Amino acid sequence: MQRLKSELRVQAWIRQCTARGLMATVARKGDVEAGAVILKVNRFAAGCEVFSGVSAPDGSEAWLRASGPKAISEKDADAYVARQAKYDPDVWVLEIEDPKAQFTLDGPILDV
Repeated sequence: MQRLKSELRVQAWIRQCTARGLMATVARKGDVEAGAVILKVNRFAAGCEVFSGVSAPDGSEAWLRASGPKAISEKDADAYVARQAKYDPDVWVLEIEDPKAQFTLDGPILDV
């Protein structure tokens, strides 16, 4: 199965967020063709969640809750993103402001 270019996937996320009334910002531009995508969802007082795009065992697209099962502080979320960017300079990071917990992912979330 052919995947969309990373830049197009990020642009689609921005449009989806805008349609839902959510603010989304590209915090880091990665490789246009095949950079990994990380979503940092900031729920402010409720904390942050970080999701990393992965392939499911069957090859379909899925998400990994990289921040773990519970919300984390924005400082911890930023530290995780910084470590990933250091490890993979081609990664895209999209920050989504979601104070009312309206954001939903477009695929399954895999358990670690």
